[in-house]
Amino acid sequence: MTQDELKKAVGFAALKFVKPQTIVGVGTGSTAAHFIDALATIKHDIIGAVSSSEASTAKLKSYGITIFDCNDVDSLDIYVDGADEINHQMHMIKGGGAALTREKIISAISKQFICIVDESKVVNTLGKFPLPIEVIPMARSYVARELFKLGGKPIYRQGVITDNGNVILDIHDLTITDPIELENKINSIAGVVTVGLFANRGANIALVGTANGVKEIIK
Repeated sequence: MTQDELKKAVGFAALKFVKPQTIVGVGTGSTAAHFIDALATIKHDIIGAVSSSEASTAKLKSYGITIFDCNDVDSLDIYVDGADEINHQMHMIKGGGAALTREKIISAISKQFICIVDESKVVNTLGKFPLPIEVIPMARSYVARELFKLGGKPIYRQGVITDNGNVILDIHDLTITDPIELENKINSIAGVVTVGLFANRGANIALVGTANGVKEIIK
């Protein structure tokens, strides 16, 4: 199976976690896009969605799915999203699509995080994929200097402005042995909006697309 077919398989597999008459948290990226396609097939059974990016919102609206503002929702039953990397402790790196802050907010109000990935995203140690950090523009140089002290190589993602009007620094060459500690450390740097480490609030369930079908991992 191609990578895209694996992504489609996990996108549709996530439907079984969607309860009728609920508002669904929806992520961003190519795998989440397949989940939106799947969600459209049961759109009359759900109330609507809370979306983590302008791109996902546009796709959901194109299917006629009602969009709710995060501020109008106390909690969500599930949040379904992909990841750039996920380890066996269900910690993730996210933010390749620059929507990490909104993704983190929606995951925080969700009872369950369902991570949908193809098997290439499952790793023993996080960090091969560059770790994205959303930063207030005026703090970019300062934050980069602080990140350099942590042993990584921060690179400014040229030409990218997040949906929140901020910039992205990607940290290359990191071996992340303690994701929770690193998440807390980076979050405490002045000017950092969010780090793309989802370790304090990791996934509850991972649906992994493999050549032998979708594998379900429960934390």
